[in-house]
Amino acid sequence: MRLATTGFLPGDLRTLEPAHVQKVRQEGFVGCCCRFADFAAPTTDELHKIRDIIAGEGVGIAQVNGQYEGMVNPDESRRQAGIATFRQAIQVCATLQGDNLYVRPGSINPRGHWTPHPDNHLPATIDRLVDSLTQVTRTAEDAGVILTIEGHVLSPLNTVAMVREVLDRVGSPMLKFNVDPVNFVRGLHDVYDSRPLLDELYDTLGDVAWVVHAKDVDVEDRLVMHIAEVVIGRGRMDVGYYMQRFEAIKPEGYFIIEHLPDDLIPEARDSVLATAEKLGIAWLESVV
Repeated sequence: MRLATTGFLPGDLRTLEPAHVQKVRQEGFVGCCCRFADFAAPTTDELHKIRDIIAGEGVGIAQVNGQYEGMVNPDESRRQAGIATFRQAIQVCATLQGDNLYVRPGSINPRGHWTPHPDNHLPATIDRLVDSLTQVTRTAEDAGVILTIEGHVLSPLNTVAMVREVLDRVGSPMLKFNVDPVNFVRGLHDVYDSRPLLDELYDTLGDVAWVVHAKDVDVEDRLVMHIAEVVIGRGRMDVGYYMQRFEAIKPEGYFIIEHLPDDLIPEARDSVLATAEKLGIAWLESVV
């Protein structure tokens, strides 16, 4: 596997300097993530500059990510706006030569993609998601860009089975799965004994698993039940086991430490590296 992080780069990648990417490499990562608030903002020349700076420091673009309107929005004009923006994102990823472009399943809740809504799980919502993904995967196929979609218990892709159903309905070889086990934790049993959940994920979706978002989870010691993400190594998720399962199916894939401020990334990295060493997992040190 290749160790990557979402941290250490500036919020506006048009200001990227070699020193930013050198920091990524000095911290022990071979992959970085490129996030855009507006996919239409950077020019082709600016994207080429970003690509060349990152490649020049021996770092790969583990994932491209950014903002767009939810593609399950029941307002058809807004849904189509999201599709149009995502098509721009595909071209950005192609220009950067990124490993993959991240896809959110979205939410009906206007507060954001990862917020709950009772209609997120309706058949009509799933149908809109399938239609949107079918439209954007045609563009991805033409551009040669891998799309990696993620699920979450709050989202339309709320179960492993639903992720499988949607990917099969879309039927594009360019649509893959972004493995994020923490997102599928539904209760105490998944926290205290995560292996059954991890086996379900990999047994059902291992053939389409492309990249990992690495996080940890624990139950907070307060009333009544609060399950929260924590720094890797502080929680109860069997991180070593999901590393082993991913290594077995995609040994060249990116394992991305995410959702942490820069000052906490080294702690998570050290925990991941120590676990990998115990399990005999060797990290790839180049992007080729």
